[in-house]
Amino acid sequence: MTKSVVGVEASHFDVEKVRADFPILHQQVNGQPLVYLDNAATTQKPEVVIDAISNYYRTDNSNVHRGAHALADRATVKFEAAREKVATFLNAASAKQVIWTRGTTESINLVAASWGKANLNAGDRILVSAMEHHSNIVPWQLVAQATGATVEPIPVDSNGSINISAFEHMLDARVKMVSAGHVSNAMGTINPVEEIIELAHAVGARVLIDGAQAVSHWNVDVQQLDCDFYVFSAHKLFGPTGLGVLYGKVDLLEAMPPYQGGGEMIETVAFTGTTFNQLPYKFEAGTPDIAGVIGFGAAIDYLKAMDRIAAGAHEQALLNYAEDKARATPGLKLIGTAIHKASVMSFLLEGAHPADVGVLLDKQGVAVRTGNHCAQPIMDQFGIPGTVRASFSFYNTFDEVDRLFAAIEKAKTFLL
Repeated sequence: MTKSVVGVEASHFDVEKVRADFPILHQQVNGQPLVYLDNAATTQKPEVVIDAISNYYRTDNSNVHRGAHALADRATVKFEAAREKVATFLNAASAKQVIWTRGTTESINLVAASWGKANLNAGDRILVSAMEHHSNIVPWQLVAQATGATVEPIPVDSNGSINISAFEHMLDARVKMVSAGHVSNAMGTINPVEEIIELAHAVGARVLIDGAQAVSHWNVDVQQLDCDFYVFSAHKLFGPTGLGVLYGKVDLLEAMPPYQGGGEMIETVAFTGTTFNQLPYKFEAGTPDIAGVIGFGAAIDYLKAMDRIAAGAHEQALLNYAEDKARATPGLKLIGTAIHKASVMSFLLEGAHPADVGVLLDKQGVAVRTGNHCAQPIMDQFGIPGTVRASFSFYNTFDEVDRLFAAIEKAKTFLL
């Protein structure tokens, strides 16, 4: 099915051709064709990513950097090529600014522990938006407890948008770090990160942007943003789980102490003292997720071959179509109605607990996420226990949106 929604023509994107690249989508769940609408939790993987991981173990399995044989050389070349691909993807000035971690969560913890403990003191302030994922709140709380700094929420309005005026009034010379999501995982709000960064830099604060929910929707230019740190996870970008990226400005990364100690992150070790490796290896202790990195390189290649503007327009058309149907559905209330949104639709069904709605949708083959989405503070602000969240990717279709709403109508007969 092809639809033109709110001026966005969806026919320019061949969704069926793309769907053929994702083997997991072609199955039945509970006797129904799968409708996978949980992309904000994790995206599915194209065949080329699965093949790249499998082929590494079949043909190149070896540790990287130190081996003196052909397998190690091949693995190292592919491993470092993936780092170069991510640097290009982000428009980073150098591949040494790309640090491999286990995910967005570890990337934030690394910055909080390393940069934070080296730079924060009693009385310093850390500003974090009130809509953040727990992984962009708790690490800052931990470092604040250790240093005497404070963590303060940046207000969010009833539509799910950051109150920029309130943020501007919070800024002063005591603010040392501002940390905010590029896109809200709970509501899909696209935050004005360019303005946030500029305002924070004006008072001398550093800025970390959590891009976990943004990188799957559009190209990110870290130099244009001028952020100090940018973090995301491979599994949110059609790559494998257990792998993340930390981008940082070179001067900051050079000055930061290591996060963990072990092999690879050292230059020399003696019982009289240790010297540390150069970037990026200073922060990559131990054997990395080599297969995951190589698979992620394949995911980046897959995206580079795609018309991401057309893919983004398709996603936006899906969101517009779904939200129009939501507004026309009696008893359904949208949560998060910011003007600028990525393809996330959170909602409540009047008189029904989100978990019950999720179970009944799953019985009909429709996969959504329910709960507080690791964003308890914003749920508490709205006075709700959580939401049902349908999140779309470029491989979703308008027919699947129709399936979602047909499943909602059937669920209502059991719940209301």
